[in-house]
Amino acid sequence: MHCEMILDQYRERIPLFERIKDVVINTLKQKLSENNLFVNGLEGRIKTEASLTGKLELKGYKYRTIDDITDIVGVRIITYFCDEVDIISAIVEKTFEIDWENSVDKRKMLEIDRFGYMSLHYICRIPASLYNDPEMPMLNQVRFELQMRSILQHVWANMQHDIGYKSTVEIPVEHQRSLNRLAGILELADEQFSIIRKEINDYRRNVQSMVASGNFDEVPLNGDTFRSYCNLKPFKHLAYKITTINQAEMYEDSLMPYYNVLVHMGMKTIGDIERMRIESSDSAYQLALLQLAGTGLDIVAYSVTLQNLCIVHILKMGFGEAGLTRMFASLYGENDYNAQRASRIFKQAQKINII
Repeated sequence: MHCEMILDQYRERIPLFERIKDVVINTLKQKLSENNLFVNGLEGRIKTEASLTGKLELKGYKYRTIDDITDIVGVRIITYFCDEVDIISAIVEKTFEIDWENSVDKRKMLEIDRFGYMSLHYICRIPASLYNDPEMPMLNQVRFELQMRSILQHVWANMQHDIGYKSTVEIPVEHQRSLNRLAGILELADEQFSIIRKEINDYRRNVQSMVASGNFDEVPLNGDTFRSYCNLKPFKHLAYKITTINQAEMYEDSLMPYYNVLVHMGMKTIGDIERMRIESSDSAYQLALLQLAGTGLDIVAYSVTLQNLCIVHILKMGFGEAGLTRMFASLYGENDYNAQRASRIFKQAQKINII
């Protein structure tokens, strides 16, 4: 009779549980977006009647009413990295009311020589200051469970649940030992992914600082440093001059396709690109005059600046039409038109004595 009463309460509150789940998920989506956090998964569920019945059969003596069951509504956030769990938990603590007495940090429950399921479980309520509905006064009183764990912790939890909890046969010690070793590997991988990401982010911040300092000869050329250099808009003065040829507008396209071109040209540092910019800007502008004069083009791509600088540099280095053809192949892929384009530009360059 006692369990049946709880099941009756459960059936009556299904609409309330659904509303709580929707409010929690929508709130978390908003908070994650506001903090520029991207997660692998955000999901919610209402415990099924069959699942609740099974829980009551096992532990019904623990619950007086359905209010004592804190996981009827469950929401889970799956992060990419384990250190993001703490970041998101801080946001959750500011957003919802936390029932600390019933919340569990399973990451801190394992013995020092044991591995296994790690997850952060908060038991929460929706504060009235966040959301309330006069037609559902219980909405701010009913507790829900919020789980936070990394994607590797999630993988292990599912594996452990399927292999361990659902089995009616006790797992032999040798298999349990193998599972524990696997859990240790996953835990180590989880930590290392976070460490590597932090080191990469630190490196990128350092690269941005180095580029911003203007000591370009000390900055090696790679994808990150080239992107940071491009963000400084180093070719904006040349771009402005080129647009005035036809009083055109500038289309801001990406310069990243030129990274491989610059590497193939032998550029080693950002300083090499900067010297090319300084030494070849006048010739690059003269080349643009030949290319655009009389065309009537009213939109010019920003990348024309770097393309013309590369053209001038290639020709000054004596690589001729073959060098231009290779550049166009790098930019546009192998095709018959690359050689024709190179030949036309080579003739234009002869007119302004670049060669």
